[in-house]
Amino acid sequence: MRSARAFAGIAVALALALAGCSPAATVGTTSGPTATAAPSVGAALHASDFAAALKRSGTVLIDVRTPAEFASGHLPGAINLDLTGGTFAAQLGSLAKDTTYALYCHSGNRSGTALSMMTSSGFTSAYHLAGGITAWTNAHGDTVT
Repeated sequence: MRSARAFAGIAVALALALAGCSPAATVGTTSGPTATAAPSVGAALHASDFAAALKRSGTVLIDVRTPAEFASGHLPGAINLDLTGGTFAAQLGSLAKDTTYALYCHSGNRSGTALSMMTSSGFTSAYHLAGGITAWTNAHGDTVT
C-alpha cells in the first residue's frame, strides 16, 4: 500500500514537472491567427505578431542571413537575400516597392539594417522579426532545412 502511494506521488510530481516544460506558446507560418491589418512600416514584431502578420495574403518572407545560415534552417516559404553578400542593394531593385515584406535574420540586427535600407528606398510595407530566428525558435516556431 505504501509503495502504491509513493508511486502515485512520484507520478503526480512527474506530471507536474513535465507540464512545466511544455512550450508556453507555439508560433507558425501556417497555423494560428492571421493579423487583421498590416504592421506599420518599419515595425519590429515579436514572434507571435510576426507569425500572424506573415499569414496576410501577398506577404513575401525574406531571410537576410548568409546562404549557409539559411541552409542550416529557415522559416518555411522564406527566400534568401543575403544582406552581407554584396548584392543586396541590387536585389532590392528587382522587388516591387508596394508588396509587403517580412524580414528576419539571426538576432534582428541585420534585418533591422535591411529594413532601413528598404524604407529609405521607398518600400511602403516592410517589417521585421524582433530577435530574429532565435526569438522564433524560442517561441517554438517552425523551421525547415
